[in-house]
Formats: sequence, structure tokens, C-alpha cells
Amino acid sequence: MDLRGLFVPLVTPFTSDDDVATAALERLALDVLQCGEDGIVALGTTGEAASLDDAERRTVVEVCAAVCRSAGAPLIVGAGTTDTRGSAAALGKLVEWPEVAAALVPVPPFIRPTEAGVVAHFAELVRTSPVPLVVYNVPCRTGRPLSAATLRELASLPGVTGVKQAVGSVDADTVALLADPPPGFAVLAGDDVVAAPLLAMGAAGGVLASAHLCTTRFVDMVAAWRAGDAVAGRKGATLADLSAALFAEPNPTVLKAVLHATGRIPTPAVRLPLLPAHPDAVAGALARLARLTAG
Repeated sequence: MDLRGLFVPLVTPFTSDDDVATAALERLALDVLQCGEDGIVALGTTGEAASLDDAERRTVVEVCAAVCRSAGAPLIVGAGTTDTRGSAAALGKLVEWPEVAAALVPVPPFIRPTEAGVVAHFAELVRTSPVPLVVYNVPCRTGRPLSAATLRELASLPGVTGVKQAVGSVDADTVALLADPPPGFAVLAGDDVVAAPLLAMGAAGGVLASAHLCTTRFVDMVAAWRAGDAVAGRKGATLADLSAALFAEPNPTVLKAVLHATGRIPTPAVRLPLLPAHPDAVAGALARLARLTAG
């Protein structure tokens, strides 16, 4: 799978009865793809996958797979549990949907294995996975950062095709990885606020929740960096300001409130232990969105 470009990790909208709002999910998926996104991600952190039951996860994948099938777009599905056997079982279910081009698999959370244990975990998963794997490197959630050396080792595994690099900054390991990226291994920006610097250093694309909004502008930013366009930096700065507002509180609380306020999902609801975004945070994000859309 070619992981170049921009992928939107979709929220999971809920109805007033706390069911998955399938019609709204379908519209969101169609909207971002029609704006030029290269693909979508289902059941990521933004999709609140951890708070969905098995039936709801299946519903989300079915809706997204149908949209991707009609649009001819790739679907990436978040998969993985706290242990290797459970992760392998979750990956095995993806064989049901031919539209699934890859799985986004986090470093196992809570366990805090060594980096060698992480490599062994992914080596076991690729042995039976029906789809290529994208490593989700998000140490603020998993408690296990991965060095550039470990990411190179993971890249050498057949079936590991890239990494969503979400370490919260442009750190030394990210710089070292992008300075000499492994062949055939896509480094995707996974932190919206610092996406532009990673793209400037050669990231293949991004998995950016903020791109639910101003989608065409995010598409243009990624394309501009890939083309070496001198205005790309300015595009990145203005979009980073919006991203900072959207991530002022735990993801996806502010984003869902903004999507609801703009009429794109039926409720702003999130599930406990997440709490609804504070009105001030929502107002700040809406103000930044208004400035961008007016410009």
C-alpha cells in the first residue's frame, strides 16, 4: 500500500440515544474523500475505539469500508490490544473487508514491554496478519517510546509498511528517522500541531484528525510540501493554529463539539471517561475555524 498523502482518522459520531450515528459517519467519510483526502482511518484514537463494543466496531468498519469501496479509496483500520494474541485475533477479523488496505497497530499499552519486546510483538503479528501493518508510535498513551533504531528494525519486518509518528514533538529520533528513512517505509505525521515540520523534513504524509475541517487546505498543505512549494510553511502555520485549538482538551472532545456546531454530526457526545469540551475551548476553535474559512 502506498501511504503517501493525507489520511483522516474519523470520529465516531453518536446519536442522542448513544448509538453510532451511521448516516453521519458515512457523510463524514464521503466529505473528506471528496475534498481530496487520500484515505480514511477507522477505529483510531479519534474514533474512540476503546469505548466501542465489538458490534459497534464492526458497524464503523462496515460503513467506512462501503464508502471506500464506492470511492476507490484505501481504508486503514485501528487494531491491536494489550497483548499479542488479542492483537492477532483483532487483525484476523479484517480479512472480511477487502477495502482494508492496512491496520494501524499501537505499541501494546499498559504492558510497557522493552523495545525488543515490541519488535517481537510485531514480528509475531505480521506472521498471520491479512493486511500490512502501520506502527502507531504514541508514547504518551502507551508508556513506551520507540527509538529510531527500533523503528528501523520494525521497518525491516516484511509486512510493516510505515509508522504513525505521534511523539508530541520533533524529537531527535524523528529527525534521525527522517534524515535517512528506510526504503519502502512511510513515516506519517501523527501530531497535528507539528505535522508541517515533519512534512518539511520528508514525511510521506499524515494521519491528521484536524483535517475533518478545512479539508482542502490540509490536502493542499501536504501537496505543497511534497512539491517543494515555498508557501507550504505559511499553510502549515495557519492550520497548526487551528489544530492547537482542537487539541486544547482531550481528543476528540473539541473536534466533535465543532463538528456538531457546524451541523456535521448530530451530537457532540463523547463517552466516559471523556467529558464534553468546555464551552470556552469550543468557542476558541470555532473562532479559528471562522478566520480560516473567511481568509
